[in-house]
Amino acid sequence: MKESVFRIKENRNIAPLTFLMVLEGDCAGMDRPGQFVNIKIEGFFLRRPISVCDIRDSELTLIYKTVGKGTLAMSGMKEGQELSLLTGLGNGYDITKAGEAPLLLGGGAGVPPLYLLARKLREEGKKVSVVLGFNRSEEIFFEKEFSDLGCDVTVTTVDGSAGVRGFVTDGMPEHYSYFYTCGPEPMLRAVKRATATSGQFSFEERMGCGFGACMGCTCRTVTGYKRICKDGPVLEKEEILWED
Repeated sequence: MKESVFRIKENRNIAPLTFLMVLEGDCAGMDRPGQFVNIKIEGFFLRRPISVCDIRDSELTLIYKTVGKGTLAMSGMKEGQELSLLTGLGNGYDITKAGEAPLLLGGGAGVPPLYLLARKLREEGKKVSVVLGFNRSEEIFFEKEFSDLGCDVTVTTVDGSAGVRGFVTDGMPEHYSYFYTCGPEPMLRAVKRATATSGQFSFEERMGCGFGACMGCTCRTVTGYKRICKDGPVLEKEEILWED
């Protein structure tokens, strides 16, 4: 973990309540898909944890939803503004376990960290299937971007206004070697029940400090409670204990 100053290169709306921000700065130490940054926003005591969507040289891409006053303030930031980021946070996904035909499942705000993961897997020649889940067609983003990587993309919407009607589990292919997923906990629970292979779950959890000091974000596992910000946000299927 280190603190660095980044400059906003781009900050734009890409779907209802959803924004894409491109930052320029020192991206060293962020080398695994699924890691996150913690952003200091002027006027707010707690930093905002945002998952990394993509990293290319000195450019960092984030996609975030305006779910509170902090992220609403972020949405109004302009090109050229500077932000203090804690970078290199979280363990990220382990791509060595992917096999030849990995499956990626993302729901809503859980879609962004899967993009860098998909890019890394495609660079290794993997046959990647991606299922993107949204509530309605207006909320869809990054379908084309995943397709441009050469992924086999399926979109699901709860209301059936685009793609497959239902949830990400309704759009899963029959065959895959391993899976990676990120999204709200009800979706993650459904994915655990529906999947036939091992896999990795990235948790969307409210965080206080973002680096393991406050113990505010924990998950029960077979080896005890783990801190999502420090020991995660990625946990393996077999270690997670959920009470049904």
